[in-house]
Amino acid sequence: MNVHFSEDFAGWPPEQTVFPIAGLDLRVLSGDHPFYLAQGEAIRENWERETAANPALFDGRMVFQRRLALTDSGIAGEGHVIRFSTFMWWRRQASRHGGIHLFAYPVLEASDGALVAIRMGSHTANPGQVYFAAGSLEPEDVSGDRCDVEGNMRREVMEETGFDLNDAQAGDRYYASHVRRTVTVLRLFRFGLTAEEMIERIHAHMLVADDKEIAGAIAIRSADPKAYPYNIAMLPVIDWYFREKQGA
Repeated sequence: MNVHFSEDFAGWPPEQTVFPIAGLDLRVLSGDHPFYLAQGEAIRENWERETAANPALFDGRMVFQRRLALTDSGIAGEGHVIRFSTFMWWRRQASRHGGIHLFAYPVLEASDGALVAIRMGSHTANPGQVYFAAGSLEPEDVSGDRCDVEGNMRREVMEETGFDLNDAQAGDRYYASHVRRTVTVLRLFRFGLTAEEMIERIHAHMLVADDKEIAGAIAIRSADPKAYPYNIAMLPVIDWYFREKQGA
C-alpha cells in the first residue's frame, strides 16, 4: 500500500482533540535525521547552555519522526534515532519544523474512575510537570526496523511506577492527539485498585527504583486544566476522558 506522508498534518483532526486510530506502523530509518544534519552546530551550542543550566541532563538516544501519515490503517511514520540534545534544540523552535515528536501515553485508570499520573522531578527536562508515566521511544523499543509502542509503554510504566501493564485491563484501541508538531498516542489501562492504593504503591516503588525521575504521583479526578501544572499534551486527554465518562 502506498502511504502519502505529510509534514504539515493536512487532513488530520484539529489540534488538541482526541481521535481513534486503527493502529501504528512507525519505521526507523538508518542514517542521521535531516534536522540534525541541518542544525548540528546550533544543537551543540544549545546543549552546552542546557547542561550548564541543568547538569543532570543526559544526552541519550531517542526516536524522532521525520514525517507521518494518517490513514484508515492508523498512523504510519518514518523516523531516525537522534540524540536528546537534538530534540531539546528542536523543541525550542517557534515553528518546530524539521521533525515531529511522537510518544505514547499509557493512561492509568484506577478502579474508582480517577486517572493516576506522575510529577516530574526538578532535575529533569520537564521539572514539576504532571503527565502520565511515559517517555520518548528509544532504540530498545525498536524491533527490526519498527517501533514497539506497546513495549515502550510497558517499560516506562514499570520503570517509573513499578506497575506491570499486563496486570491491567487494556482498552480495545489506540487514540491520538497532536499539538505543535507533537503527537500523543494513548491507550487506557484499567487497574483493580483505587487511585490512593495505586499512589501508595508508586511512592513505595520510588524508594527502590533505579529511575529517580519522578517526584511523586497524583490522582486526577476532573478535567480542570488548572488542577495541576500539566504538560500541554495532557489537556486534550483529560478533557476527552472525563467528557466520555460523563456521557457513558
